[in-house]
Amino acid sequence: MNDVKLEVTSKRRNELLKRIEVEFQVSHEGEGSPSRIEVRKNLASILDVDEEKVYVKKIETKTGMNLSIGKANIYDSPSQAMYVEPEHIILRNKPKTEEKEGE
Repeated sequence: MNDVKLEVTSKRRNELLKRIEVEFQVSHEGEGSPSRIEVRKNLASILDVDEEKVYVKKIETKTGMNLSIGKANIYDSPSQAMYVEPEHIILRNKPKTEEKEGE
């Protein structure tokens, strides 16, 4: 991710589900849309949390633009994420090699 800039646009705490709900935008000038895995790593480093607690829910690239917007959840613990997140979101946030091992 050379010319990719990730910016958190909103952050709020959901005490009931023990998570922080984050909205972000990614500017990727001259690059393709970033992968969910790349965004997850960047969010974890920006928010200074363990990558295992970050789950990217949605990334949407605006047509004809180098801008993607998305939503992610940062849980208090990985086990809380497994309890709350739907299975398809958990699978989408795993690297491809891990996904194949689990099958």
